[in-house]
Amino acid sequence: MTTDETDHESPTLDQARRQLEHYGLDVDPQAVLVAVRLISAGARLGRATEAHFARYGLSTGRYRLLADLEDHGGEKSPSHLAAHLGVSRATVTGLVDGLEREGLVARRPSTEDGRGAVVILTARGAQRLRDMAPEHFDRLQEMVGELTVDERTVFLDLLSRVVRGIGALTAE
Repeated sequence: MTTDETDHESPTLDQARRQLEHYGLDVDPQAVLVAVRLISAGARLGRATEAHFARYGLSTGRYRLLADLEDHGGEKSPSHLAAHLGVSRATVTGLVDGLEREGLVARRPSTEDGRGAVVILTARGAQRLRDMAPEHFDRLQEMVGELTVDERTVFLDLLSRVVRGIGALTAE
C-alpha cells in the first residue's frame, strides 16, 4: 500500500480529540476530522487531476477554460471566463496565452464592445476535447465507481453544503 492509499485514514478521530484537548478548545473533533480529511482529499485530487490532464497536454485550468468555452457556444469574454471559472482576469490571461500558442483558442475583437476582445474555441481546441472525451469521462466515472446512484445523489448534496461553508476559511 502506498502512502496515498493510507492517507485517507489519517488523522483519526482520536488524534483530532487529542489535538483539540492539547489546545484546550471546545470544538467538535468529528467536524474537524471531516474538514481535515476533506482538505487532504482535495489536495490529493488536485495532484491526480493535474496528472490526468497532463496526458492530454493540458492543465486543469486549461481544460476548464476549454470546456467552459465549449459549453457556451465556443466564445466568451475574458471577464466572463474569469467569473465563471472563479479565477482572476490575470489567471485567465495566462491560460489563454498558453492555449493560444497551441492553437486551441484565439482572441478576436468583440462584436458587442469594440474595445474588448473575446476568446474563441478553435477547431483544434474542439478536436482536443473530442479526442480526450471518451477516456476522460470513463476515468471520472471510474473515480466514483464505488458509489451507488443514491450515494452520489447524497454526496452531491453534502458537497454543495460543504462548498457553501468554504468561506469560513477566508472570512476576516
